[in-house]
Amino acid sequence: MPIEPTKSIWMNGEMIPWEDAQIHVLTHTLHYGTGVFEGIRAYETSKGPAIFRLREHMDRMLNSAKILLMPLPYTSKELQDAAKQVVRDSGLDSCYVRPIAYYGYGEMGLATSSCTVDVAVACWPWGAYLGEDAVTKGVRMKISSWARHDHNIMPPASKTTGNYVNSTLAKMEAIRAGYDEAIMLNRDGLVAECTGENLFVVKGETLYTPPLVSGALEGITQDTVMTFARDLGYEVKVEGLARSDLFIADEIFVVGTAAEVSAVNSVDDREIPCPGPITQKIASLYADTVRGKKEEYAHWCEVV
Repeated sequence: MPIEPTKSIWMNGEMIPWEDAQIHVLTHTLHYGTGVFEGIRAYETSKGPAIFRLREHMDRMLNSAKILLMPLPYTSKELQDAAKQVVRDSGLDSCYVRPIAYYGYGEMGLATSSCTVDVAVACWPWGAYLGEDAVTKGVRMKISSWARHDHNIMPPASKTTGNYVNSTLAKMEAIRAGYDEAIMLNRDGLVAECTGENLFVVKGETLYTPPLVSGALEGITQDTVMTFARDLGYEVKVEGLARSDLFIADEIFVVGTAAEVSAVNSVDDREIPCPGPITQKIASLYADTVRGKKEEYAHWCEVV
């Protein structure tokens, strides 16, 4: 999906014109994939643009950096303020927000101890990642031949730029085979996550989602949905899932900041009932919450 430029980008503590936010071709992270980033959305609400679960996203970014031993020069609060400043400056009612921290120009080689750390926050308009009708029509899933990397290879708990080579290989394999998205298994053959989303399986009145130990990123949208489900009276279980659990599910949906809540209509050509009633309830509640229409979850919406 093409990026639509906005007015400016926050870069190392300053607001600069969009077109001036440049880096050198010898920037360390460009060569070694050692950056950390987040994906966040701001939505139009009756009080103006509001960023959904901004603090949790920036806290996770700091944790990602800590796992990589990357010394971020800004606090979570400073990054939250930068994100709000970028959204305000854009004039957009709703947008996607991308903070990133990376090792900059000046040193080369695998060691990062002497590298500078640069930080930027940008935003731009971005529609539904898996399609505007992903809730009602669902998406076709393929179980990838690429295994999800594990905790002793590339730590899944860190949202690291280089980790997403794994996801890109799986995504492109699925698209070239005629599917919309890929589901990744770990090296034990258990479900980890999709290329950029957490996954939920519904059986009866119970929702199942893979544990972090299986290789899933600790999703903020995943946590949001688990809260919704419990508040609606459903049981939520975090436990290992085999591929056969997907084939016989009553419903499957995937969640993420970009994908929001998207239904799944098939896995490896096994049809899944779609859209399922629980999926629809969760998706509707999510859509209302992020737009500030649910008072009980209003604390998650950070008005800019």
